[in-house]
Amino acid sequence: MSIQSPLARARGLGSAKDGVGHWWAQRVSAVALVPLTFWFVFSIAAQAGSGGDAMIVWIASPVSAVLLVLYMAAVFYHSQLGLQVVVEDYVHHEGLKLFTLLALQFANILLAAGAIFSVLYIALGGGR
Repeated sequence: MSIQSPLARARGLGSAKDGVGHWWAQRVSAVALVPLTFWFVFSIAAQAGSGGDAMIVWIASPVSAVLLVLYMAAVFYHSQLGLQVVVEDYVHHEGLKLFTLLALQFANILLAAGAIFSVLYIALGGGR
């Protein structure tokens, strides 16, 4: 039994005032991913049956390279936002939660950098 009133126990347990920003960022990245994903899928489908040289030419075109970089950045940013919510909701041990969040952020940054570097490497002539 506690001598605190229900109001006293509830104080400080409210909103941290940062969830809305996270929610909006996830929605904006999802909206950006819709046209980029359609473009990516149709572009890859159009390359079906072509050799590796045709893919390099396609990636090296300025429009494709820019759209691929935007797509990779949006995919990994959206992934990070979604995984963060899952970890925050389902991992209850604070130490494990912090470790998992840091590991996931590091992995997303590393994968995004590798993907973007690969596109830029090909687009700037390194793949030929």
